[in-house]
This record gives sequence, C-alpha cells and structure tokens, in this order.
Amino acid sequence: MRLMIAGGGGFRVPLVYRALCSGPYSGLVSEVVLFDVDGGRLAAIEAVLRSMSSEVSGAPDGGSAVGRSWRPPAVTSTTSLPGALDGTDMVFAAIRPGGTAGRVADERVAQNLGLLGQETTGAGGISYALRSIPAMLELAGSMRTHCPDAWLINFTNPAGMVTQALVPVLGRKVIGICDSASALVHRAARAAGVPLPAGRLDGVGYYGLNHLGWLYRLESGGRDLLPGLLADADALAGFEEGRLFPQPFLRDLGLLPNEYLFYYYEAARAAAGMRAMARTRGESIHGQQAELYPRLATAGDEAYALWEDARRSREEGYLAEARAGGEARHPEDLAGGGYEQVALAVMRALAGDAGADGDAGVDGHARVDGAGAGATELILNTPNSAGQSLALAGGARAAIPGLPADAVVEVPCTVTAEGALPIPQARPAAPQLGLLQQVKKVELLTVRAATAGDRDAALEAFAEHPLVGSAALANALLTGYEGAFPDLPRLWRR
Repeated sequence: MRLMIAGGGGFRVPLVYRALCSGPYSGLVSEVVLFDVDGGRLAAIEAVLRSMSSEVSGAPDGGSAVGRSWRPPAVTSTTSLPGALDGTDMVFAAIRPGGTAGRVADERVAQNLGLLGQETTGAGGISYALRSIPAMLELAGSMRTHCPDAWLINFTNPAGMVTQALVPVLGRKVIGICDSASALVHRAARAAGVPLPAGRLDGVGYYGLNHLGWLYRLESGGRDLLPGLLADADALAGFEEGRLFPQPFLRDLGLLPNEYLFYYYEAARAAAGMRAMARTRGESIHGQQAELYPRLATAGDEAYALWEDARRSREEGYLAEARAGGEARHPEDLAGGGYEQVALAVMRALAGDAGADGDAGVDGHARVDGAGAGATELILNTPNSAGQSLALAGGARAAIPGLPADAVVEVPCTVTAEGALPIPQARPAAPQLGLLQQVKKVELLTVRAATAGDRDAALEAFAEHPLVGSAALANALLTGYEGAFPDLPRLWRR
C-alpha cells in the first residue's frame, strides 16, 4: 500500500512512521510519500525518519508482518502535489495553513479581546477553519483527479469542520479522526477496571462533535460502571479528564466530558490560566519549532533522539492552563501515540485487514464476529446518518438524535472496507444537545463562509459561538483576523 501524508513536514509525522515499523501495522504500508509545501521542513522530518529507521529495522514486535519478509516502509518526499498523489491508495492529511505563526495569531487576536485563545475551540478555531477548509478542498479536488479511489483520513484541524466541508466532495471516502475521544474512553475504562470487550465498543456510549463530546455509558457485565467512577474521587484523580473537572460537578453531571469541554465548563478559569502564562501555547510551539527544525536537518543519527526530547517537552505543556501551580502531567500522558494509532487502525480496516489476531492497537478493536472479518470499532468523525455514510437505503437512524442527518459528528463507528458506519447512540439530554446544536450551527456557518466566500456567515459564526456570544465582539474578531491573515479578505472577494 502507498500512503501519502499531506503535511509531511509536520512535527507528528514520525509518530505515524514509528507505528508503521512495529506492532500490528508493520508490513501494512510499502511506501510512505511525504508531501509538504515547505522543503526545509520535509528535510528535517526525513532526517528524523532516517535516524529512527536504524532503531526499528529489526523484526517487528508482533503484528501482521510476523513470519514473513519485512522491512520498514520506503520514504520519499516531494513538494509536487500531483506527483505525491499519483498511485496513492491512502492519504493522511495534517496540514496547517499559515504554520505555527498562524496559530499564534489565532490565539492572540482572541486573547487581546478578553476571550479564550485556543487553536480549535472558540474564535481561534473558527479562524483556523477559514484557512484550513479552502486548502483541504484543493487537496480533495486533486485527489479526485489523481487518485479517485483513495481514502482521505483527515487529521487537519478543526477536524470536525474540515471533514464537514469535505463530505460533499469525497462522500464516504473521507473520515475525520482525533485521538481525544478514544483516549478518554480507554483512560476511563482503566480507571473503572473495565476490560473493553475484544472487537467491540458495545458497552461504550459516547456522543459529540470533535472536541465537544461526552462518555455517557461504560458497561461491563450488563452494568453501567460510569456512575460509580464519577462518584470515586480517588479513581478520577488517576487520569487526565478526571482531574480537569471538580469531582462533585462530574458526579452531578452524570457524564465524563472530553478534555476540551474544560474550555466551556471552566471558561473563566481557562482564560485566566492562559493570561497568566508568559507565552501562549502557540507561541511556545512556534519558538520550539523555529529552533528545532534547522537542527534536525543536520543532526544525523541524533535526529530521532532530538525530536523525541522535543516531543516530550511539547506534551508536558499540553493544557497547562488547567493545571494549577505548574503541576506536572501524569507520566502516562507523556508517552505519546494515540492519533496515529486511530488513523492506522482505520487504514487497516479500510484495506480489509483488521488483523487475524484481532488486535487493532490500543485505540482500535478488531472485530471478526457477526460484523464481518476485518471490521474495527473506533470513535470517528463521520456524517450523522448511517445512510449518509455508506449510501444505504433511506430511513437510516441518526447516530445522534436531534442533529441533522448530514452533520458530521464524533461517535463510535464500525469500519470495514466499505467505510465508517456510525453506531446509533442515546439522545443527549437537553443541556448537552442544546450545546451540540449551537456549536454545529457555528460549524455549518464557518463551512459556508470558507466555501462560498461569505463574510456575513463568518461574522454570524463568531457571534453565535457560545464562547463569544456578541455581534460587537464578532466584528472585532473578524477585523483582527483579516489584519493578521491577508488571504482572508481575498477569500471574500473570490
């Protein structure tokens, strides 16, 4: 299989390659093609992969390649999109139009107006989407020309909005991924002592949008263990999401929120924590990468170790605004891995090979029973209606009742060679459904703004977002982002 990574100079690309070189995904891909518009970043990541390959060139530690000839995937790189796409079977997309400097502006424009400054949530997420969506539509159009049968696995943030914009172009051939929901489920299951059934997510209830979802059921032996977990302060203190929110709040809520709901439930605390930091998260990452990438390109055999040190440092700063007094992250949270495991589990299922051993990695569950060999269950971003996802006959039930059938949602899905089929979930209670409906309206307005060049839709999206909620602030935000990103006013004139 030939895998193309759009955004091949991205910082997390080595995580994908490392996963392809060991465990259940070794032998799945024969060639990895790195595409990026920045040749310097490509050279740096190629150096990391060369350095890494010397450490992983031995026999894989279990998985699909055991017992047959195996070698690490060949790596090529290019700044030519047509050349990268020709002959490609699978595309992973993780691009960042505007680079890390763009992230800095996304955060700062909002913070300067007293609002939350975060790259995917609130005003910053809308700004980011207005840049990401046009670029991703160009990629999707090129795929239809150069590799019309290829699947697009979208990591590009904001993942839900970008996937929403791509469905009209690629249909079921696009699937959005994020590791935060899967990580939440697995951390909660460990804390509750629940062995997740091999090949299933039957006992797991999760509904939401990307970066806005809740675990509402965690069954074992026919009994829901989630209420007991939410009432156990010691158990909650043992994992990330349990520490983010006050235990009495979680007990009364009766749900376990995705970590990004910290920005909604604890908005004042989050904004205060960000203001207290010497640099925004974007500024920290921008500074790290500006210094790191030139060093990686010339580091030779030390490039992988240098990258790994930077990765751990980056993980240590994640959600720092939520940790009082400089509290360190739990060692398990620094291990890395997650989103690439979800992506590769999807890829293997789409290829019709969920693994004869039934192992799809820590975030995927291979299923070889009545759902059919090669099926995997994962939490993914896909259209709300099963009929929309797999072009089935009409009358398909929405995965999240109360949201439009064509709305891209984040729910457990069964993945086969035919695509991702969303598994119906319970109807959210009024407070959760109301928030989902409001944010989905914002997402649809943002998609309209980015695809049709509709400035009024962008203004309405800012104003309608629950973390903005003001027409005056919406106007100030859009004016600020237009000043920071010269291509944005040109989008309205397109």
